[in-house]
Amino acid sequence: MSRIIPRTALLAALGLVTAAGATATVFGTPAGAATAGCKVEYRITNQWNNGFGADVVVTNTGDPVAAWTLEWTYANGQQVTQGWNAAITQSGAAVTAKSLSYNGSLATGGSTSFGFNGSHTGTNAVPATFKLNGVTCNGADPTQPPTTPPTTPPTTPPPSGGKVDNPYAGARVYVNPEWSAKAAAEPGGTRVSNQPTAVWLDRIALVTGGSGKMGLRDHLDAALAQKGSGELVVQLVVYDLPGRDCSALASNGELGPTEIDKYKTQFIDPMAAILADPKYAGLRIVTAVEIDSLPNLVTNVSGRPTATPACDVMKANGNYIKGVGYALNKLGSIANVYNYVDAGHHGWLGWDDNFGASAEMFKQAATAEGSTLSKVHGFIVNTANFSALKEDNFKIDDSVGGTSVRQSKWVDWNRYTDELSYAQAMRAKVVSLGFDPGVGMLIDTSRNGWGGTARPTGPGATTSVDSYVNGGRYDRRIHLGNWCNQAGAGLGERPQAAPAPGIDAYVWMKPPGESDGASKEIPNNEGKGFDRMCDPTYTGNVRNGNSMSGALPDAPLAGQWFPAQFQELMKNAYPAL
Repeated sequence: MSRIIPRTALLAALGLVTAAGATATVFGTPAGAATAGCKVEYRITNQWNNGFGADVVVTNTGDPVAAWTLEWTYANGQQVTQGWNAAITQSGAAVTAKSLSYNGSLATGGSTSFGFNGSHTGTNAVPATFKLNGVTCNGADPTQPPTTPPTTPPTTPPPSGGKVDNPYAGARVYVNPEWSAKAAAEPGGTRVSNQPTAVWLDRIALVTGGSGKMGLRDHLDAALAQKGSGELVVQLVVYDLPGRDCSALASNGELGPTEIDKYKTQFIDPMAAILADPKYAGLRIVTAVEIDSLPNLVTNVSGRPTATPACDVMKANGNYIKGVGYALNKLGSIANVYNYVDAGHHGWLGWDDNFGASAEMFKQAATAEGSTLSKVHGFIVNTANFSALKEDNFKIDDSVGGTSVRQSKWVDWNRYTDELSYAQAMRAKVVSLGFDPGVGMLIDTSRNGWGGTARPTGPGATTSVDSYVNGGRYDRRIHLGNWCNQAGAGLGERPQAAPAPGIDAYVWMKPPGESDGASKEIPNNEGKGFDRMCDPTYTGNVRNGNSMSGALPDAPLAGQWFPAQFQELMKNAYPAL
């Protein structure tokens, strides 16, 4: 993770996506009615024996609507057998899909999606004409559905009828037994060992399991045991891009910059096959897709003072874009999987020349490799980082002696002072670019509490803008660009659903007590390098304003258990334990 200048719900349709899925896109504005219009994308996602799965993306190109009804007619006797994210009825060949309470509102340019399974007895042509609220959408000729059946049947949507607006609402969240056991074994650790944390899939071997570690199926089976009769969310970090984390070394991965095919076939495909097992259809599976990837293509490439050769390589070969797009498409096509794309944090992307460009990059990836915006349910910020959730003692619009807070050394012209304001602003930005208005945000609060004796109780002195900000800020890092095993950090808000407008949940995506990287070089077979930002004696670089790293000493490799860090986090927890 780096700093970088010195600087609804998205409703994906279901079934296993095949590479040759048929698509028809139709547009329309009725003659003489400039205020109405629509675009519909109908996609056959898979086909088997006498069955098929399809998804439909509806875009309103006319005036805003509060509810919608989509109509079409089948020409070949197809029958809808099961649907989600819309109320679907059929009379003869005529099919009607009506919006539900959470996806009826469509602004001009707004989109939503729904899906269904159906049956056919031979020809399965894509419908030629659609009507949205009575408006005929005329347009492109349909293409034929895939003729090769998938190797497995489509995933059955969960009993609730498909993806819900907020997967965390009304649900418990999976407690990772491996992390919980380590936390409980620490003095005082039982105070938090029952908290839900994510499962990090950062190596191919962790999908299948082995070497004493639980694999993906092991975790899902354990989740079923925890679920009982209620709803349960399982959180997965999908994190093994080729050339991973091109701006750092501690979190480098096992795949080289060109190994995109291996990423697809040996990492994402096996993961998708496991998640699509009907055995797990009753779980809500949240994926945090490829942290520390896409923003690097904006902030750490040639033309920036923070450029690295490795990030130039990844921008040139396009494998971050391809990998993220492929993962979103493959995983988002599964009925009960909710994709959240990593969106950095305010201390990385809050500057004007990073913010909008990164949002555009998210859209580019979300529409790559066959993916669509509807395969993204939301975004996650502050993953494995330390940025304060809310800075109460100063605001971005404050000034001291006529000098704006933005001019302080700490804020350094950033637009945001904390993660909540950044998350809500990024949400508004991606919606403006075409993501669904119901898109939700997650904030990782696992290590951003900044409590303890060093936590300020009020604003700093008004003798200067720097004393005002530095005296009042909760985030006690030496510099916003410091990201590795930070001294003084504490556990943040406990995981909770819907804590603020636009926020689906506060989550502990980074399991507290797992290292960010080794304090010194440690030979390993995981591809993880030694990054001086994890060395407490390091005096910094352009990414952290040439400041001390602020890292704790004697840290193990990234992802390994670090008892000293866990104790530090509990000691400085806010709210206190």
